[in-house]
Amino acid sequence: MKEFKQNDKIELKVGGTITVKLKLGEGGQGIVYLVEMNGKQYALKWYTHDCTKDFYDNLDNNIKNGAPTESFLWPQFLTVWKEKRFGYIMALRPDEYKDFSHFLLAKVRFASLSAMINAALQISNAFRELHRKGYSYQDLNDGNFFIHPTSGEVLICDNDNVAPYGKNLGIAGKCRYMAPEVVLGKTKPNADTDRFSLSVILFMLLFNNHPLEGKLIAAVPCMTEENERRFYGSTPIFIFDPTNDTNRPVMGVHTNAIRRWPIFPQFVKDAFIHAFGSDGIDEPHKRKPENEWQKLFVKLRDQTVKCSCGNETFINPDAADSRCLNCNKSLGKPLQLSVGRSKVILWPGQKTYACHTKSASDHYREISGEIIQNKNNPSLWGLRNLSTDTWIATMPDNTQRNIKSTEVVPILKGVSVMFASGVKGEILE
Repeated sequence: MKEFKQNDKIELKVGGTITVKLKLGEGGQGIVYLVEMNGKQYALKWYTHDCTKDFYDNLDNNIKNGAPTESFLWPQFLTVWKEKRFGYIMALRPDEYKDFSHFLLAKVRFASLSAMINAALQISNAFRELHRKGYSYQDLNDGNFFIHPTSGEVLICDNDNVAPYGKNLGIAGKCRYMAPEVVLGKTKPNADTDRFSLSVILFMLLFNNHPLEGKLIAAVPCMTEENERRFYGSTPIFIFDPTNDTNRPVMGVHTNAIRRWPIFPQFVKDAFIHAFGSDGIDEPHKRKPENEWQKLFVKLRDQTVKCSCGNETFINPDAADSRCLNCNKSLGKPLQLSVGRSKVILWPGQKTYACHTKSASDHYREISGEIIQNKNNPSLWGLRNLSTDTWIATMPDNTQRNIKSTEVVPILKGVSVMFASGVKGEILE
């Protein structure tokens, strides 16, 4: 069929019509248009190839169930099914969100480590919630994400292939992002294969190179189908495998990975060694679930602070001294808030979250406190209560204080704080 023209009307399944305003882009599956409905603008993805009724009904069911999180640009309405063609409308992507591929090509950069970590947290949480709802994504790749460079907020698009566990709509995905068992045709996409693809995305987000693309692929003049099956399916080798150096990154080709790998804490590197080692490659059920990735990036955020040089860096809470990644200044060993399994570095501007201070909470976005400096005496630091709860602080002399909302706990060695629901934190060296 010919393309829609400006002011063409298209019927919706729920009744009413949308009006085509202009063409936004075109891809392998279809054309994206700017459309208007009831005075509001949306994006319409219109399929230019014949679609099955099963595919249409699956999308209809996903719309009824709703988006797993607000990070998904989820389908909102379907057009009428007509001659095996249809489309769906979704919210428009704000211009300030940039294509993930632009980050990989260094056309766009994160404004800070915090923004990058926030993006990793949001992606991990989004797929955690997707799988909690009983879905698998099935086509996870770098084209699915739009990210705000300053905040790290994420929008996930191309959600039309999302389907319930055990159901596949004929989509396998892009080879570079597939789990090895999907590349080899041993299984169809599912939650476990999604988890492998997620680990690839997270590695690329942090290190700006692919985890399986080192000197072996760099030496191949042409990426044939046979080579794809070898490098991504039958014998994938992690570029930083500690026991196999045959696929190390090549300077000048994989420079980002070479420069970034040494700067990250060991627990981050260990997670990717697991993801792309024998467990993650050969045993799908041992792949790190999304909530574990979420905990890992919360831990990384807890150890990320801003140096006096103006840039962010990591502080190892167990080391006697840490140095700024940017200016090499000694940052010493700051005090830390030990709460549960978390160790939050107590540094001006650092925040605590509900996942630290509320029992059984994993809300990583809900801020509960912030480290501040006394305006008159910057050497005095405190933890301001930004929650609605009253905390109980026990001072080194065992006296107690009620710390109401907006009030401040002095940051001193030996102070303990009873947060909401009986969660206790201690300020330690």
